[in-house]
Amino acid sequence: MKATIFHSNRTVLNPWIIGQSVIWSSVLILSLGTAVILRYTDLETSSLPWITFLINASSIFTGGLISGKRTERNGWIMGGIQGILYTLILMIIGFLAFDTSLRVEPLIFGVCSFGLGALGGMIGINLSKR
Repeated sequence: MKATIFHSNRTVLNPWIIGQSVIWSSVLILSLGTAVILRYTDLETSSLPWITFLINASSIFTGGLISGKRTERNGWIMGGIQGILYTLILMIIGFLAFDTSLRVEPLIFGVCSFGLGALGGMIGINLSKR
């Protein structure tokens, strides 16, 4: 019987789906936690850009780590692509929902997210038991 992409963990697409799921779920959970902390504590909104940076960085790193752990080889490529996909999805959402134009900041964010995802993928491939 032929294995499908959802049945076997030895396919190329499965780490992509798992990595993006980890990234988006951790962004959602950490953002909701940040909203609760901002609401019920004396934390100033001036620190929000740093909190947002930390949420994105940790989510991309974790997504790269998990996808690198689930792949068989080239974990840094798998993790880096996770960061690039995340950046592209954010750019598409920004363009379609908020009518933003193409600027330099998202491109710098894409390079940094590739680096964080690749670092997570390198660590993840070395943590796997294969």
